Amino acid sequence: MDEKTLELFRKQLEAKKQEIMDEAGRTLNEMTDQTSNVPDPNDRATIESGRSFELRIRDRERKLLSKIDEAIARIEDGSFGICEACDEEIGLKRLEARPVTTLCIDCKTAQETQEKSKGL
Repeated sequence: MDEKTLELFRKQLEAKKQEIMDEAGRTLNEMTDQTSNVPDPNDRATIESGRSFELRIRDRERKLLSKIDEAIARIEDGSFGICEACDEEIGLKRLEARPVTTLCIDCKTAQETQEKSKGL
């Protein structure tokens, strides 16, 4: 992959990382600003349900942050865009759709098929 394309992926990954960090900061501010003294049990339950949902989203984003950092490290060490399983190039369309991916579409499909067969 050429340097220009790698730099585009780096910028995309860094922008997504910053977006996640900004959103986490907003969530933290919103949660600390909300009053926890809500007398109505239904309102309190609604607030807690919303907080729980927001925290689940932030946890998923936290995991995505580590994948973003790993992808940036792969750009730096020259292994970005190479499948971990078969050492073939990952297609550009797949990387555009999911730049944190580590498997080509064939290896990912095989992995998912294997996981499904273990689950049955």
